[in-house]
Amino acid sequence: MQDTIKEIFTESIQVQIAAGEVLPSALESAAFTIAQSLINGNKLICCGTANCHMLAQHIAGILVNHYETERPCLPAIALSQENINLGQNNHSDDHDTFARQIRAFAQQGDLLLVLAINGNEKQVISAVEAALTRDMKVIVMVGDDGGELVGLLGPNDVEIRTPSKRPSRIIESHLTNLHCLSELIDLTLFPQDENYV
Repeated sequence: MQDTIKEIFTESIQVQIAAGEVLPSALESAAFTIAQSLINGNKLICCGTANCHMLAQHIAGILVNHYETERPCLPAIALSQENINLGQNNHSDDHDTFARQIRAFAQQGDLLLVLAINGNEKQVISAVEAALTRDMKVIVMVGDDGGELVGLLGPNDVEIRTPSKRPSRIIESHLTNLHCLSELIDLTLFPQDENYV
């Protein structure tokens, strides 16, 4: 049993090291894109597949509240993953839940952050398609080979792809990546002195 525990930690560390080698440029680009969108008066709209939904809520909460340093609130929201407020039409597909909310609330210039495991999840694919019809930029956090999701991205969008196929390792990496983004956004919008750690 203890060997299994050590293997889990070792694999997680190896994925994090590999991500640290391949993701800095994408994370820097994503942080700049988010910061610029917020400076322009737009909001960050977050959504994630069922197993990533908590992460979408987490990053939205960090931006509205704060990460590690007190600062003004930033406009971010996590979309509901439940089929809500769709009137009497109970025949709507679950994969359309995020897309409907984006069509209802998103404005041109807003930014969509999507969290997925393999990029083939219909719910987030529909969300990105809806965002693109609103001329929104998209940031995608995904693992595996990126699936259909990355095929939708244009030159102004950002792909942050964790180098792993295992859902548990991808989710762990997503959390680290979100915390990295949070710190970079704070440092960009609210520069700290040299003693900031």
